[in-house]
Amino acid sequence: MTADSTHSDKDSNMFQALLLTQNDKQTVATLAPLDEARLPAGDVTVRVEYSTLNFKDALAITGRGAIVRQWPLVPGIDLAGVVERSDDGAWKPGDRVVVNGWGMGETHWGGLAQKARLASAWLLRLPDAFSTRQAMAIGTAGYTAALCVLALQRHGLKPGDGDVLVTGAAGGVGSVAIKLLSRLGYTVSASTGRPQEAEYLKSLGAAHVVDRAEFSAPGKPLQKERWAGVVDAVGSHTLANACAATRFNGAVAACGLAQGADFPSTVMPFILRGVTLYGINSVYVDNAKRTEAWQLLAQHVDDDTLQRMTVEIGLSQAVEKSTELLDGKVRGRVVVDVSR
Repeated sequence: MTADSTHSDKDSNMFQALLLTQNDKQTVATLAPLDEARLPAGDVTVRVEYSTLNFKDALAITGRGAIVRQWPLVPGIDLAGVVERSDDGAWKPGDRVVVNGWGMGETHWGGLAQKARLASAWLLRLPDAFSTRQAMAIGTAGYTAALCVLALQRHGLKPGDGDVLVTGAAGGVGSVAIKLLSRLGYTVSASTGRPQEAEYLKSLGAAHVVDRAEFSAPGKPLQKERWAGVVDAVGSHTLANACAATRFNGAVAACGLAQGADFPSTVMPFILRGVTLYGINSVYVDNAKRTEAWQLLAQHVDDDTLQRMTVEIGLSQAVEKSTELLDGKVRGRVVVDVSR
């Protein structure tokens, strides 16, 4: 082997990644070249094409939340790309895959890098309807929204039963939830603190836009019945007020804590109105449910919608954009092109 070929082989093993380290208990995020030898254990290596920036990713990158459980770590709870190498016969080089959750970006190196090594059981075949970029325009936020909608459907909620409230409507979960619900025939009320986004929310299918101030302060434990169902990505007083105003035998799907992790409520909506509160976990979900969620997305979320709700950045911009996301300055979804 010549010196040139040795150098070439070494270069081919290098990739760019956003690496999180700690310095005096402060999180430091650095865009760095890494060698494949540093990748964690796993039986499939994926060449990542696109990732995303989610609320949880932003908390990890900025150090504002206790997300990272081991150091150093590559953040990113989502990725979409192509299998490069596999020790599992179920996967072969060239297969297109999408991965959401499973501890990526928390306990295992995630998708904000050009390569990832993963357990084969975490991989899901990318639906033919989506490119890898489109899959990340959906990402965990959209996939979680689909899980919420499926929970409401399983509860028995039908179009025509009454308004469905979507909180945090201009965010990633909210945007996709509005689109799915409206396409399925539900009447959607979108709650947002950004009135300038009203036209955007209506373009996704919201019939009504309401001010989040109606929900974000302490309210009565039992309120006028307004909602047949709720998709909540906010938590805290917003979730408590949503439950308090949900109709008899209605359902609330809770999946986020943008306002807070507390739940200052009472049992009254649940024991006097029979309201059901569904907790939606998107990290550890079996592949059958994941496939069902992605099929729902493939049927009802088109490219025009994804373009309206998506901004694309390069890997080098992820740190700056994380701060904007946590400050509530980002609409919809953030797709990360890891090649730049």
